Amino acid sequence: MKVSCGEKPRLLVVANRLPVSAKRTGENSWSLEMSPGGLVSGLLGVRAQFDTKWIGWPGVDVYDDVGKKSLCSSLAEMKCIPVFLEEVFDQYYNGYCNGILWPILHHMGLPQEDHNDRNKTYQTQYDAFKKANRMFLDVIKENYEEGDIVWCHDYHLMFLPQYLKEYNSKIKVGWFLHSPFPSSEVYKTLPSRSELLRSVLAADLLGFHTYDFARHFVSTCTRILGAEGTHEGVMDHGKVTRVAVFPIGIDPDRFINTCELPEVKQQMNELKERFAGKKVILGVDRLDMIKGIPQKFLGFEKFLEENPNWRDKVVLVQIAVPTRNDVPEYRKVKAQVHGLVGRINGRFGCVSSLPIHHLDCSVNFSYLCALYAIADVMLVTSLRDGMNLVSYEFVACQEAKKGVLVLSEFAGAGQSLGAGALLVNPWDVIEVSSAIREALNMPAEEREKRHKVNIQYVKTYSAKKWGDDFMSELNETFSESEMRIRKIPHELPQHDVIQRYSQSNNRLIVLGFFGTLTEPMSNQTEELDLKLNPELKGTLKALCNDPKTTVVVLSRSGRDILDKNFGEYKIWLAAENGMFLRHTTGEWNVTNIPENMNLDWVDGAKNVFNYFTDRTPRSFFEASETSLVWNYEYADAEFGRAQARDMLQYLCAGPISNASVDVVRGNHSVEVHAMGETKGAAIGRILGELVHRKSMITPIDFVFCSGYFLEKDQDIYTFFESETLPSKLSHGTRSRSSSSNHSLKKKVSQNVLDLKKENYFSAAIGQACTKARYVIDSSHDVVDLLHMLAVADTTAYLKRWIDYVRRKKLAIGDTELVDM
Repeated sequence: MKVSCGEKPRLLVVANRLPVSAKRTGENSWSLEMSPGGLVSGLLGVRAQFDTKWIGWPGVDVYDDVGKKSLCSSLAEMKCIPVFLEEVFDQYYNGYCNGILWPILHHMGLPQEDHNDRNKTYQTQYDAFKKANRMFLDVIKENYEEGDIVWCHDYHLMFLPQYLKEYNSKIKVGWFLHSPFPSSEVYKTLPSRSELLRSVLAADLLGFHTYDFARHFVSTCTRILGAEGTHEGVMDHGKVTRVAVFPIGIDPDRFINTCELPEVKQQMNELKERFAGKKVILGVDRLDMIKGIPQKFLGFEKFLEENPNWRDKVVLVQIAVPTRNDVPEYRKVKAQVHGLVGRINGRFGCVSSLPIHHLDCSVNFSYLCALYAIADVMLVTSLRDGMNLVSYEFVACQEAKKGVLVLSEFAGAGQSLGAGALLVNPWDVIEVSSAIREALNMPAEEREKRHKVNIQYVKTYSAKKWGDDFMSELNETFSESEMRIRKIPHELPQHDVIQRYSQSNNRLIVLGFFGTLTEPMSNQTEELDLKLNPELKGTLKALCNDPKTTVVVLSRSGRDILDKNFGEYKIWLAAENGMFLRHTTGEWNVTNIPENMNLDWVDGAKNVFNYFTDRTPRSFFEASETSLVWNYEYADAEFGRAQARDMLQYLCAGPISNASVDVVRGNHSVEVHAMGETKGAAIGRILGELVHRKSMITPIDFVFCSGYFLEKDQDIYTFFESETLPSKLSHGTRSRSSSSNHSLKKKVSQNVLDLKKENYFSAAIGQACTKARYVIDSSHDVVDLLHMLAVADTTAYLKRWIDYVRRKKLAIGDTELVDM
């Protein structure tokens, strides 16, 4: 980031709505008021580090140029930049955002399209959504300066990360979702589901409120896109997008300090007098479908039914802030709520006392704090909520009274404040009723203990910390991403490989099997069977019979498959990622199966693999003692990916649900294997066996390692990186240079390897995103290279190498003479 000395770096915060209320007071004059809370609070700490500018819809429609110009000028003084959306606003915001995405994200399913309104279809709303995101991009482009960071907020801007990266791939882009993210079963009903996911994945960092939401997102990308879920996030087409959890908070000091103001204390006294002799249960919600206000009232009604002694001793005060009164579904909820209020007050109230005080309005901040402070119980019954900061606000205002929080387990806050709250299922009216009774009867000591837990969390995980943590993670993620780009490996220098090989005294060649040494298969192949490429038979024999060369085939395949293909060769075989090792005499040994390994999952998983193999033409699976691999490389691509997604759900819900296994989604495969076995973990043991069996005196001074390996197996490439020495270090300095703490690795380093950096070649086959030093286009190139290595020590090598280079140049259309 290029920032002049003394200047703060710039941050562009992009959200659907600016944090400003604008009211026109004249032809070219406006009255503006900054909205407190929300993102404004979340960026309190960030604003100290960055020159922050806001970009978003101003909240008002402005059609004349004079009004737009004057509003832009007024907003600029508050570091706000408007996006005028008049032409698309209704179909973008009321249509696609709130009418389609919002219900999906909140687990409500896809609303039915109104086929009588041809002007407002799924497609027209989707087009408006994309156009609106383009309009946001246009405003960003007008104001962007090199080095700016762009932080996009919420589902309204799901296309913006992709548009930003298309405009400038070097822009640092973060995206945070303030709502829940549903399970893949709900999300997959959404039209254009893949496009939205891939657009979001263009960002460098994706943030979610809870681990549940992040897990749902990663699994949805895995099942719908066929992407790979990693410990960092999601890998799709070689790009890694970081996915992390950042639970948002509030500014607790703002609430605590407000409760100390004289006018608020006066309001508190008035409320205490108003509800004298009664316990106060408080509810503060938007009046919409997900807040569970009807469920709250039903639970309260059940409580009054079962506890008649409380009927004139408790009151439920419900603040229901109106939202979208023009939408039929919202009007329906409002009518239902009003009906329940009338029924419950009619059943349990009297002229002088009503059990429910319901207000269809918002209240000012000071009065809200007073309500929070005098309440004995806060009742939150959300059916699905991103976080629900009302619960945080209640805790912040309860320093004196230490009331009880009854909290829905379906609110994001349930994962944050669950330790100090009473968690309930809002659909279970009996459970809600019991929780109300427990809260009202809770001893002071227990209330104080629970409040202490919650207030500590609210103060620690504030809105400021949320903003600081996100920006810190974004900067770190972007730096790591740039390092990955710089580390994109070069094409394997085959001439150097051959030259170094011929000059070395003890060579080690480590190869994968499937996709490396296997016979090429076509979609027309009748029998799907893993067979050694016949072109390699003579080459492998020559390499294996060379006393200066050791060849190891390290595969996830079982012993039977490797024996079938390599039985005639003096070759080292490592089956099931090194759990079983066969030396050149043909004897198999077990190298590492823990005594307590539980393989009860294998038979059940085999049934699932068989089921999908039978129903997916041209797919096949390999079974071994400790692993299963289903491969659909030669099946129809789209159908294979769909079947793989379904298979993962079957496996995770059934035979492997409680098993200690790793599940790996490859480009065209699904694999389940015993926990913790990777090729990198196995190679150290294999080298130890080599020392023992071959009685090595001359250390290995050349290594070539190549394969089509899954990401988690690519630790085999990095294993040898720590064993390489700079050219100037001699064999005598080997033991002094080793810094490994692992005893086996020390032994390997000192007794087996004398590996200089230029004598180690690792090459991934057809994988640009890899831990290997180099890439090689295909297994055909591996075959050609092995041919050359097999004859590298012969006098005919030079002629063969020249012929090989000529063939390669002719294949790419280069007819110039080869100068060797």
